[in-house]
Amino acid sequence: MNDKRALIRYPLEALAAAGIGEIVIVVGYLGYKVVEALGNGSDLGVRLHYVFNSDYLGGNAISVHKARDWAQGEPVVLCMGDHLIESKLVKCLLDRETCNDTLCVDYTPAQYRKAAEATKVAVDGDGCIKDIGKDIVYWDAIDTGVFLLTENFFRALDELIPLLGNSIEMNDAIRFFISQGYRFHTCDVSGRFWMDVDTIEDLNMARA
Repeated sequence: MNDKRALIRYPLEALAAAGIGEIVIVVGYLGYKVVEALGNGSDLGVRLHYVFNSDYLGGNAISVHKARDWAQGEPVVLCMGDHLIESKLVKCLLDRETCNDTLCVDYTPAQYRKAAEATKVAVDGDGCIKDIGKDIVYWDAIDTGVFLLTENFFRALDELIPLLGNSIEMNDAIRFFISQGYRFHTCDVSGRFWMDVDTIEDLNMARA
């Protein structure tokens, strides 16, 4: 890559290249700096919206829930602001014939240098999630941090938040979703580029 773009611009550019034109960014601490850096998204060819999460110290599922009103019941693509992804990965998700709650997964963990600390996914014979978490013993693939979410998922969050408060992570929400009888599908994006950036060293490696 060899450039100095802000980290969050990478997933935004991938979404834009995949044809997504309306994007909401959930911001918290120092969120105004994100707004100042990205503006209205015109230079990316998209329209950016911002939602403030006053509970930004909580789990990442709380940030997802804050975007519910913006989604207005429509399916949404969710990606993490600290993940580098390529547009082909997003297109793989969007090209599916069905519109179900879906997580993009990678079945080639040997090629992912941080597999040991990644979120693992156990998948059943129908391609749906059986279990998910960093410490599960039996698993098949790695969570890439790119999702398709429907109103059913937001409804499940409505039920879960009063039970667990603001400490809910996406893994918790998916497990609860499954426990309520819903199917959470997977999309195989093995071979598409993605990278979870946790440190400056990670970002420099990606930019090299």
